[in-house]
Amino acid sequence: MSAPHATNTPDPLDSLLAQAQRLASGTTVRDRIVGDIYRSSRAICKAAVRYEDKRKLASTHKLDRILTSKLWGFPIMLAVLGVIFWITIAGANVPSSLLADFFGVIESYLTAGFEAVHAPAWLHGVLVLGFFRGTGWVISVMLPPMAIFFPVFALLENFGYLPRVAFNMDRLFKKSGGHGKQALTMSMGFGCNAAAILSTRIIESPRERMLAILTNNFVPCNGRWPTLILLSSLFMAAGVASGLQTLATALVVMGFVLFGIVVTLTVSWLLSKTALRGVPTHYTLELPPYRRPQIWKTILLSSRDKSWNVLKRAVIVAAPAGILTWILGNIYISGDSVLQHMAAIFEPFAHAIGLDGYIIMAFLLGLPANEIVLPILLMGYMASGAMVDADGLGNIKELFLDHGWTWLTALNMMLFSLLHYPCGTTLFNIYKETKSAKWTFLSAVIPLAIAIGVTFITAQAARALGWV
Repeated sequence: MSAPHATNTPDPLDSLLAQAQRLASGTTVRDRIVGDIYRSSRAICKAAVRYEDKRKLASTHKLDRILTSKLWGFPIMLAVLGVIFWITIAGANVPSSLLADFFGVIESYLTAGFEAVHAPAWLHGVLVLGFFRGTGWVISVMLPPMAIFFPVFALLENFGYLPRVAFNMDRLFKKSGGHGKQALTMSMGFGCNAAAILSTRIIESPRERMLAILTNNFVPCNGRWPTLILLSSLFMAAGVASGLQTLATALVVMGFVLFGIVVTLTVSWLLSKTALRGVPTHYTLELPPYRRPQIWKTILLSSRDKSWNVLKRAVIVAAPAGILTWILGNIYISGDSVLQHMAAIFEPFAHAIGLDGYIIMAFLLGLPANEIVLPILLMGYMASGAMVDADGLGNIKELFLDHGWTWLTALNMMLFSLLHYPCGTTLFNIYKETKSAKWTFLSAVIPLAIAIGVTFITAQAARALGWV
């Protein structure tokens, strides 16, 4: 009698291991578990807790069904972001001008004082036109937007809306290998990228925190707003009817913001598949109830803890740049300043990416603070030897056109400003947070490579199609 043939029956242990893996990594299974826990705890609370005001709880659930819905969540989020931008940009114009005028008055008194004591011209240039004027530019440009943006942002946080933003963005960041909390740190970058780096401490996973640190630079900060707004109004919205130019400018700037968010998600996805491989951590967020924010306390605390600290770091880093800019603009070799010679060296490379040598020099010298990029560029064009205020030039567009600018130059400068390396203050914060020279270096090289790549493709495509 022959022995029976062995059958290919599945090993129970293999089935158990496969099921365990599905339970460990399956989002659907985890969501079901979390949902069951929430329903059980809600049932317990309903039986054991008595609410004095059930209408408040009901209104929270009604708002959440709208603000976190798949249909209305993102449109409302973009609308709120647009309103914040509008409030920040529109509200900062007047105080920025007043501060600039205030520093201009002080500069005139300082100049009179230097002349009274017969101080050398070079000393007046270094201390007043370089150090004082550069520092005044940073303060007048950075302080008003930060004093508006950070309190408004903090009020939204106290109201309870920011956790809803993280909830909405969690799906996108999870697909890109990041963390939902990165949406909150990215939002902080709209005020200041240096503050955004500090805010990454809310992300528990070291891998996902590094992703946030490396990609938070792709949203425009206070220092980049002037460049984006000015060039949008001069070139992108120039053909729009006068009554709609402000709206057109806002829409163009909003388009650049959305492009920066797309770049953030794309780079996060690429890094999560290469240098920072790993499984995204699950993010279970308990949405707090909506509450009336403590307005004055929030404004004072956010101004003290965020605006002042960021401004102090920016001034410390940016002040030497004003001195260096004045020196390079006032040392002449063969009839041209050192700044002009350096711009000529970068001209072939700059032309390939749709810019010019002066723009490259402005970004290099503007490393300490993005606020001084535009005045350095104007100084180079005008050969004035000192940083100048863009708002004080009545024919700034003619100045750009006289130096060969087209719509492509404006577009690529805006793209380069949006995507290039972080400012010196942000890099300093990155080093303090990571304690790593390697990651600090990569946080500068990765955005720079992306900025060069995007502007090169844009320039070559526009020229190949005969658009310029």
